[in-house]
Amino acid sequence: MTSRRDFLYVIGASAASAAALTLWPGTSQAATGADTRLLVLMLRGGLDGLHAVPPWGDPAYVRLRGAMALIPGVPAAAGASPAAHSPALQLDSTFALHPSLVFARQLYGAGQFMPLVAAAPPYWGRSHFDAQDCVENGTAQPHGERTGWLNRAVAAMPGVNGLAIATVMPLMMRGPASVASWSPPLPLQINPVLLQRLEPLYGDDPRLAGPFAQAITDQGRDQAIDHDLRDASASTTDAMMTPGVPAIPKAMPWGPERLPRLMKAAGTFMARDNGPRIGFVEDYGWDTHANEAAILARKLKELDDGFAAFHAAATAVWARTVLIVVTEFGRTAAINGTNGTDHGTGGTLFLAGGAVRGGRVAGVWPGMATSDLYQQRDIHATTDIRAVFKAVLATHLALDEGILATRVFPGSSTLAPAEGLVGTPASAA
Repeated sequence: MTSRRDFLYVIGASAASAAALTLWPGTSQAATGADTRLLVLMLRGGLDGLHAVPPWGDPAYVRLRGAMALIPGVPAAAGASPAAHSPALQLDSTFALHPSLVFARQLYGAGQFMPLVAAAPPYWGRSHFDAQDCVENGTAQPHGERTGWLNRAVAAMPGVNGLAIATVMPLMMRGPASVASWSPPLPLQINPVLLQRLEPLYGDDPRLAGPFAQAITDQGRDQAIDHDLRDASASTTDAMMTPGVPAIPKAMPWGPERLPRLMKAAGTFMARDNGPRIGFVEDYGWDTHANEAAILARKLKELDDGFAAFHAAATAVWARTVLIVVTEFGRTAAINGTNGTDHGTGGTLFLAGGAVRGGRVAGVWPGMATSDLYQQRDIHATTDIRAVFKAVLATHLALDEGILATRVFPGSSTLAPAEGLVGTPASAA
C-alpha cells in the first residue's frame, strides 16, 4: 500500500526540482575522492552548554550555577539528572559531561566525540530567529543570504547528494542544489489505483516521466524505516476510538522517541550505497528559561539516544562520518529566579564520528569570572562556528578553501578553518 507521504513526494515537485524525485542516483563519490559523510543536527532553542558540558573546574562555576552545578563524584541535586541523580561524567580537570550523555562519553573514550566550548555564530544578539538565521545562512549577519551554507556546499560538489530530514525544507538546506527531503510517514493511505491513473499523465511529460516511474519503482525501499516509525507512534494513538473503526496512529511521536528515530533514519539513508553524503536533522525544545535541570535531563537523554541510534544505523560508514551538533546560542552564566537560564552568547557544539579527532574538549575557554563574561552575563565566544564548519568541509569533504570563503561562506576570507578537528579524507576512507 502506498503511503500518503510517498504519494505527495512523487507529485509535489515542480519541473525545476524534478531530479529530486529520484533519491540519490548513483553518483555519490564523484569529484571529491573519499566516500565521506557529514550530518548536521541543529538543536533549536539554545542549548545550555554549561549544563551539557559543565566546566566544573572553573572557580566561578559553582558560584554562578548554585544547586544546578554538576560535578564529577558529587550526586546532582534533585531533578538535575535521571536515575539516582548521577554525578557528572568527568572528561578532564576542567570539563565533564551531563550524566545523561552516557553513550557520548563512550564515544569520547574511543576518540570519536568532541565538545567544542565557547562557540557562537557571528551574530551575538539574543533573538532565536535572528541567531538561527545566521547559523543557517552562513554569513556574518541574520538574513545575509537567502540560501543555506549546507546547500551551497552541496552545490559546490558535483555528484554529491543532500538530504534534509524535515517536513519543511530548513533554510540551511535551501538553495541552488537539488536536495531531497524525507519526513516521517503520514497516517493516511492512498489507493494505488490513483497512482496508476496518474501515470499516463506523467508519461506524456518528457521531464517528469522518468522520475515518476523511478519513484514508483522505489516505492518500497524505505518501508523498513516507515514501519519502524509507525510502530513507535502506535502508542500515541488517540484513546477515544469509534467501535469497529481501526485506530489511525499519529504521524510521528513527539516524545522521547522522536529524535532517536529521526537519527536512525538519517543513518539508514546515509549508510546506503550511493546514499546522501550530506544530511540535516533538526530538533526542538531546547529553550530552558525555567525548570532547566529536569528538562535537560530528558532532552540530553534523547540526544544521547540519538547518537546511539545514528551510530548503529550508520555503522557501515561511521569511520568516514562527521556529525556536527549545533545550536543558535548559549545561555546566561548564572541561573535565573525560575531555576533556568536566559538567552546568552557563547555556547557549545559537538563533533562525533569515526573521522573526528575526539577524546578531548576543543575551543578556547574564556573563564567565568565576572570580568571574563560578555556583558558580565554570558560566556564570551572565542570560536566562530563557521570556522568549525569550514574545517569539516575542507578537511573531511575536500572542498577548496577559496570556494568556502566566497561561495559557501561569503565574506569570510579572513576566517581560517579551525585546525585539528577531523582527519583527512584519505585517512577516513
